Amino acid sequence: MTDAAPLGVWSAPGRVNLIGEHTDYNDGFVLPFAIDARTAVAVAARTDGVLRVRSSFDESGASVAIAELDALFETPAPASVPEWTTYPLGVAWALLHAAGETANPQGLDLAIASSVPVGAGLSSSAAIECAVAVALNELWGTGLGAKDLARVGRTAENEAVGAPTGIMDQTASMLGEADAAVFLDCRTLETEVVPLGLEAADLEVLVIDTLVTHAHSTGGYRERRASCEQGAAAMDVAMLRDLTPVDLERAASVMDEVTLRRVRHVVTENARVLETVRVLRESGPRAIGELLLASHASMRDDFEISVPELDTAVEAAMSGGAIGARMTGGGFGGAAIALVPRDRLDAVTDAVTAAFSASDFRTPRIFTVQPSAGAHRDS
Repeated sequence: MTDAAPLGVWSAPGRVNLIGEHTDYNDGFVLPFAIDARTAVAVAARTDGVLRVRSSFDESGASVAIAELDALFETPAPASVPEWTTYPLGVAWALLHAAGETANPQGLDLAIASSVPVGAGLSSSAAIECAVAVALNELWGTGLGAKDLARVGRTAENEAVGAPTGIMDQTASMLGEADAAVFLDCRTLETEVVPLGLEAADLEVLVIDTLVTHAHSTGGYRERRASCEQGAAAMDVAMLRDLTPVDLERAASVMDEVTLRRVRHVVTENARVLETVRVLRESGPRAIGELLLASHASMRDDFEISVPELDTAVEAAMSGGAIGARMTGGGFGGAAIALVPRDRLDAVTDAVTAAFSASDFRTPRIFTVQPSAGAHRDS
């Protein structure tokens, strides 16, 4: 991009959601962790008030004057710039609004590279947002804390990109720690680091990327969110977070069967997250397998966001010796995760590969991830 030396390099991780799917935008509970696949942004100074973004994963880029960011994002996902650039540019726009007069925005070149797989449900988008957010926060002197920057990332994704996601992904990317998950109350935004103990338990998290791509900003995701809102209205509560499993019998009498199933998933998933946190603290990670399987069954049957490839991944992983498995991410494709004893990694990998071949599915991409540190400056 330029002959200038970078002012610095900042990076942020993708995330795996251990449990708690589609609960975040219902003010519920989630338990994600940051992973060791990261997105990095190198930054060089400009003197013309322009933000220029390029990446190693897309030949297209964009150059936009800082003064024109408001006009660019008058409507979500503007057509005048490549779609991927709305993530970093949207962060710049959201950061300026969040910081107000404390910001001192200067023109910059942003060069972005990533090892987070796109479309696998590992939140490559939040990794871009959080890497850019920590870089601009430092360079523009906005002085925002980690939770504020998570909100900036969510604002960018919701209002600039136009994807109606919650704040889980950005929180995990900002606050992650090694061998730990981030327990997030999506209503209060209170967080707690929960040790996972995978190392001591001799366990690995295996990601099975089905290579079935999905897009959050379209189709089924919006429909599921609308069903959740309808269900809350039918039960006369602000959000589905306000319901417990005890309320499901009454729910069956005030809503249609499809909406009931959507509501049942969210209500029982919130309960599973709380139970997983309790079990991790009391018994360790080898005791959470049944909770992971119950979560997948709920997403498959009640929320109906799984696909045959994800179901096959879960079933084959269990047959190969996994302790538990579930799809992770928004659904309609993406990845499954399996909690696997280290001495069973090869067996589980072979079982999944064979099952996909027998079903004539594309060969999945299978790899391990480590719970890792959140966004920070690298150099």
